[in-house]
Amino acid sequence: MLKIYWHHDRFRIWQVKSLLEDSGIQCFIKNEFAIGGVGELSPLDSLPEVWLVDDEWAEKAKQLIAQLDTKPNDSGPWRCGQCNEVNDANFEICWQCETPNS
Repeated sequence: MLKIYWHHDRFRIWQVKSLLEDSGIQCFIKNEFAIGGVGELSPLDSLPEVWLVDDEWAEKAKQLIAQLDTKPNDSGPWRCGQCNEVNDANFEICWQCETPNS
């Protein structure tokens, strides 16, 4: 097992977990609710973390996370190349046919 990502924002943690799982990478979240222990725990020990089940996926996981961190958030709506549906910028896959945004 390997800790691959940590962040103070639980939404971001779930976003990374979903990204990895959608790519076939098994992972899990540790310390999801530990933020309530701040004061008793070190702030660094209470950050939510994404851990990989299999260390062999580390490079692929790091690449996916890096791509997520470099994607512009304000790129605007996009049209699906498969079904021609217009999707909001925050969708990474088409809500209609589930084709990834390319």
